[in-house]
Amino acid sequence: MIYANPVPRAMASGAFYDESGAEYLAADKLQSDYADVRFQRELKLFRRHCRGGSVLDVGCSSGGFLFQLNQRFPGDYKILGTDVSQEPLAHAAKMGVPVVSGNFLEQRFEEQFDAMTFWAVMEHLFEPGEFLKKAATILKPGGLCFILVPNMDSLAVRLLGPKYRYIFPEHLNYFSPRTLRQFAGRELQVLQLTATHFNPVVIWNDLRRGAREVPRAERAELLKRTTAWKRSPWLWPAKLAYAGAEKVLAGGLLADNLVLVGRKR
Repeated sequence: MIYANPVPRAMASGAFYDESGAEYLAADKLQSDYADVRFQRELKLFRRHCRGGSVLDVGCSSGGFLFQLNQRFPGDYKILGTDVSQEPLAHAAKMGVPVVSGNFLEQRFEEQFDAMTFWAVMEHLFEPGEFLKKAATILKPGGLCFILVPNMDSLAVRLLGPKYRYIFPEHLNYFSPRTLRQFAGRELQVLQLTATHFNPVVIWNDLRRGAREVPRAERAELLKRTTAWKRSPWLWPAKLAYAGAEKVLAGGLLADNLVLVGRKR
């Protein structure tokens, strides 16, 4: 596993994410996070493995995943989100998502969970191994853990190297398929490891911009545009070609993200 060293104190403690929480509430970001197409892949994978029960989303941010889970499958899941960032959590609560705030490693939960999710979270953590150990202790026997991280073996990384926008200071850990399997295997039985997502627009933009870091506002604006493209019925030929490309890349574990599903032993 590749990791950052040294790590700024604010990122190691999580204070950085609380201090910058308002940025997750930018209009473009919220609109995209709550769009019906935003978590399509995650929801499909999650539903395939977990048909109901209690779910804890660690690093839930503004609550988009749990909101969509409840909207699509009302009554099937008992949801709870947690994060260190107060302002996004307040928005999640406003949207009807039950939340608890604080450092996950210090939190105490009154129940065990049927499933836990770490969607684009492990790469931000100073102690990912401790988070995984904690997850294993609060999962029910046979409970499921879903982990999504950027893929360091992806086509995008191979083409762009350090120019890739997801190699940046907020990411403290970087995983390949091999290292993610080894990491999760410490505490979980690995049921599935796959690759997902492919954004050729990101590759094109990052090739052109050079080494400049991409501001969050620019990331949110691109997310808004790609969300609109996904929802447009007029772009079905492009979406068909895109789906084919993503399927080929996923088959070779070369898509942008890795997703692992593990079961508590």
